[in-house]
Amino acid sequence: METFETLVRAEFAPENTYLNTASTGLVPARTVAAMRAAVESVAAGQPADMFADVEAARDSFARLVGVPGRRVAAGASVAVYSGLIAASLPQGAEVLTAEAEFSSVVTPFHVRGDLKVRAVPLERMAESVRPGTALVAVSAAQSADGRVADLEGIRAAARAHGARTYIDASQAAGWLPLEADAYDYVSSVAFKWLLCPRGVAFLVVPEDLGGLTPVFAGWVAGQEPWDSCYGPVEELAHSARRFDESPSLFSYAGARQSLALIEELGVANAHAHDLALADRFRAGLHALGHEPIPAPGSPIVSVPELGRLQPDLSRAGVEVSDRAGSLRAAFHLYNTAGDVDRLLDVLSG
Repeated sequence: METFETLVRAEFAPENTYLNTASTGLVPARTVAAMRAAVESVAAGQPADMFADVEAARDSFARLVGVPGRRVAAGASVAVYSGLIAASLPQGAEVLTAEAEFSSVVTPFHVRGDLKVRAVPLERMAESVRPGTALVAVSAAQSADGRVADLEGIRAAARAHGARTYIDASQAAGWLPLEADAYDYVSSVAFKWLLCPRGVAFLVVPEDLGGLTPVFAGWVAGQEPWDSCYGPVEELAHSARRFDESPSLFSYAGARQSLALIEELGVANAHAHDLALADRFRAGLHALGHEPIPAPGSPIVSVPELGRLQPDLSRAGVEVSDRAGSLRAAFHLYNTAGDVDRLLDVLSG
């Protein structure tokens, strides 16, 4: 019987100490094989049915976040889906965001030019929802430092004031158990903690489709896509598929395999594994006299003023990020206690 550890070891064999999942997740061996087979099928003039991979990936992501597949749109970019939501808001609507939020989440609301975008500290988001707030847009976990939003508090405050909620789960999906049904919209790229190739992203919408207009609809948004190739699409999909972007098929051929692996391993198991490693790193930092940015319950650890060490760490075979001068390490299911100790050892030297 395969265990969490044996499954992971069969899929990943990095040649360095890779602690940078918050930038890009490692791609499993099964995903590499699937993409290679897909590319070779096209080279041979016998293209595989990669649209079936899109549907399998959609359904897998839906199961991971607890919603039916009909509520999930498949695309390539969180920014596109943020723009879709921004386009649905009436002139003058107030959008509440977190200070220093990731740009793909908030920029589309700013470029509208006729919305009131208000940014507050992450810790004050729930208390800052007020009458007249139309939408609360926030990442479940912050990219720069891993701080986790008070999602339950934000949801309750938004409901109390009649506001919709938009959660970007790009730095959470894959390690944080998340029930997307609790929010109006949930987006996520899949090339980080979900271990997919770049070019895969998802959007969860309500059963009633959330009042969104499919402003970038193409043939894949048709109820019968292959009958929707010429002229305006006469009948849009009755599901969230009306918000699909034309898919990057090779990426989705791989994504199907990556998401299946996450399902096999279990998000709850990844959560426990990742947080144990992050806590081990925080304890080691304290012993070395360093104070990380407080981010309890997160596998992302950010240490102020140590970002300058990133090039030296990379040369030593340890991959982390420099984010605004802070060293950012991210611990995921393929990491071990030995990886944590290796990073601490290099930092102590």
